[in-house]
Amino acid sequence: MNTTLKHWKEAATLILAAGQRLGADSLSSRTPLTAASSSPPGSSYERSHLPHRSSFDYDVLLLKRSSKSGFMPNAYVFPGGMVDSSDFSSEWLDIFKSFRNSPSFGLRNVKQPAETRPPIFATDRLKLGSPIPGEVAFRICALRETFEESGVLLVVSKLEEKSLLKSIEDRCATDPALHYKVNELGSSELTRWRALVNQNPSNFIRMCRELEVLPNIWALQEWGNWLTPAGRYGVTRFDTAFFMCCLQDTPHTLHDEKEIVRFQWSTPSEVLQSYQAQELWIAPPQFYELSRMCRFPMLNDLHNFASQRATEGCEQWLPVVFSKDEHYISLLPGDKLYPLDTSGKTQVDTSTDSQLEDPQDDSALHRIVILNPYTTTLQITITPSFLI
Repeated sequence: MNTTLKHWKEAATLILAAGQRLGADSLSSRTPLTAASSSPPGSSYERSHLPHRSSFDYDVLLLKRSSKSGFMPNAYVFPGGMVDSSDFSSEWLDIFKSFRNSPSFGLRNVKQPAETRPPIFATDRLKLGSPIPGEVAFRICALRETFEESGVLLVVSKLEEKSLLKSIEDRCATDPALHYKVNELGSSELTRWRALVNQNPSNFIRMCRELEVLPNIWALQEWGNWLTPAGRYGVTRFDTAFFMCCLQDTPHTLHDEKEIVRFQWSTPSEVLQSYQAQELWIAPPQFYELSRMCRFPMLNDLHNFASQRATEGCEQWLPVVFSKDEHYISLLPGDKLYPLDTSGKTQVDTSTDSQLEDPQDDSALHRIVILNPYTTTLQITITPSFLI
């Protein structure tokens, strides 16, 4: 982990999408909402423009944060949290010993030049004292946090290790098939280990060693990198790596009754409808990513897109915020008014407000417009970098 950062704490988030074959104990987690009409191609998502929930063959996992949380209390978020020093522990070298001869433990190579990679991935972790590459450690973090918060454990057994090694060695240009599954441990054993990992993140290493499993880092596709703007959600700011994972079936899920007080599996359009109906609150990054997922109502299409896109790399996004008349405009990279060098800056000079509000000028827009906490739209007239 990078303790030299001045403004941000490093973190990882997992967007978990799963096929809609639900067990009886999971049915209550779905959110029944009024159907909306299909969405035409466009950049703004409003209630009437969202795809009908029946268009989707998958759900996405959202967790409600506790009202006592110091960061975005009561918000619905994807599983994830801050990186722990144990995620970069050299003990993982022994857990992944069969993959140590493969770059980044067998993860696919990213085409993005090193000089344009976000610092969260580009930082030389060896210089910070860890032999674990960032691409690996932040996946471990996302998997550990998902297990802690939701009870969903994504691992590979030792029995599957040889076939996984062979698939990595024989890897070709075609996309991997959608086959990722969750653990098959007994509920009592799972509960015991989850409690231990919640007590101390380093117990995640111990669990993997004793159960002879590997965190399934290969199931996680690099998806994005969001930074928290200053002054928006308290003092704490995060530099967060976003990953995508697609599962065939919806796994058994439990909230941790501490940081997380509720979970739900819903289609992306259901979540956005519920947000706009003021039934739940999501932050701008979640709104953006769920809107992005509405382009892919079929799980296999989402999986294939995420798999292909992941090898392109990603861009670091620090929203630059402009406020006017009690609403906010959050500029993202590529927008005509986005500063070339933010240097941590997260506010736009008010002299630019005429350009921001000109309805006739829709050139080079990449922004989130927040009229109030429950009314948000996207304005995108460009193809953002790395969002092929």
